[in-house]
Amino acid sequence: MPKKLINALTVQQVKNAKPGRHTDGAGLQLLVKESGTRSWVFRYMLNGKSRDVGISKCPEAIALLQKTGAHELTLSQARDVAAIYRHKVQLGIDPLTERQQATQQSAKEQHADAVSRVTFQEVAEAYVAAKSNQWRNPKHRQQWRNTLRTYVYPKLGMMPVQDVETKQVLEVLTPIWQAKPETASRVRGRIEVILDSAKVQGYRSGENPARWRGHLEHTLAARQKLSRGHHSALPHDEVPSFVQKLRKQQSIAALALEFTILTVCRTGEVLGATWDEVNFKTETWTIPAGRMKAGKEHRVPLSKRALQILQETKKISDTYLFPGRGGNKLSGMAMTMQMRRMKVAATVHGFRSSFRDWASETTSYPHEVCEMALAHSIASATEAAYRRGDLFEKRKQLMNAWARHCESDDKEQTTVLPLKRKS
Repeated sequence: MPKKLINALTVQQVKNAKPGRHTDGAGLQLLVKESGTRSWVFRYMLNGKSRDVGISKCPEAIALLQKTGAHELTLSQARDVAAIYRHKVQLGIDPLTERQQATQQSAKEQHADAVSRVTFQEVAEAYVAAKSNQWRNPKHRQQWRNTLRTYVYPKLGMMPVQDVETKQVLEVLTPIWQAKPETASRVRGRIEVILDSAKVQGYRSGENPARWRGHLEHTLAARQKLSRGHHSALPHDEVPSFVQKLRKQQSIAALALEFTILTVCRTGEVLGATWDEVNFKTETWTIPAGRMKAGKEHRVPLSKRALQILQETKKISDTYLFPGRGGNKLSGMAMTMQMRRMKVAATVHGFRSSFRDWASETTSYPHEVCEMALAHSIASATEAAYRRGDLFEKRKQLMNAWARHCESDDKEQTTVLPLKRKS
C-alpha cells in the first residue's frame, strides 16, 4: 500500500510551483494556472464521491488573512484551513453544499436588505413612468402625480414599501374621506395599485392594506353614504332659459358653451375639435378615438343650431372650431368663466346630467340610445345589436329633440351674434 502524502510541499516549492496541481497531502492541493494565478483546493471524498472545494477565499481563510494583513494564504495557513474542512467531512458535513447554502443565504440577506430600502415613492414614481404612455389624457397623468404628492407622499413617501400597513393607509385617507370623498376614493385606488405593483416586483408580500372590499369597507364609511361630489347641473327645465341668456353673450366662449350643451360632449372634446373632424354635408362631427375618454371614435349628429354656430366660427379660424388667443384652442376655463360671469351655480359638465334627466323623464328614447349620445360604454347584451342597426339615426332624432328643447324658451329668432373675422 502506497504511503499517504502528508505535508509533502515546502515553502520554496510553493513559491516556485509551475502551472498544474501540486499535492501537499491529506486533501490539500495547490492549483497554479498558466496565467500564474495560484489558489488552494481541498479535495475530499463523501458518500462515495470525490469533490473539490476552493479554500483560498473561504470564510475561514479570510479570517486568517485579516489577522495577518496578508493577501494570500501561506502554506501553513492553507494546512490549517484544510484541517478545518477535514473535520467537517468527518462530521458528515459537505463543505461544498455548505458553501452553496451560505452563498444563497447571503444573497437572500442582500436582497432583503435591498428590498428594505425601496420606498413607496420609488415604486409609485416607477409605476407612473411605466404607465404614462398608456394614459392618453395628460390631465390624467398630472392628477396621478398631484394626488400622490399632495396626499400620499407626506405620509408614505419615504417609508419602505414593504412596511406600509392598514394603519398608514388610514392616516392618509381618514383626513380627506369625508371632506373630499371623490378625491379620497381615487387616492385609495392609486395606493392599492402601487402596492400591488410592489408585490409583483417582490418588494412586499401579504394582503393589500389599501383594498376596499372585505377590508377598508369595514373601517371607512361606504361611498354611497357620502357626498359623491357630482358635477352640479341645472334642472333640465331651466336649460332653455339659460340658453336664451347665453345667446345674448357675444363671445367665443358663449358659442363654445352652447355648442357643448347641444352636443352633450365633454369640454375637452369640444375645445380640441378641429375642422377636419366636421362634415357639413352629412351634418356630422366625428371625434377620433384618441380624443375620447373611452378610446373609441364617436360620431356626433349636429342639429341645425349647432351647424349655425359652426358656420359663424368657421369665419374666425382655419384650425380649431373654437379658437382662443394666438390661434390656439380656447382655454379650458373659458366656458367655466362664462358661466361664472352669468352667475350660474352649475358646471359645464353638469349639462350632460341635465340632458340625461331630460331624456329619461320626458322622452321615450331607449336607454342605450341616450347612453350612446353621451359616449358612455354600455354593459348590455343589446349594445351590439344597436351598433349594427340604426343607432346613429336614433341619436340624430334624439339630439334634434334636445336642440328643440333648448330653444323652447327662446321667443326671439335664433341667430348667431357676429364675431370678429379672421384677417
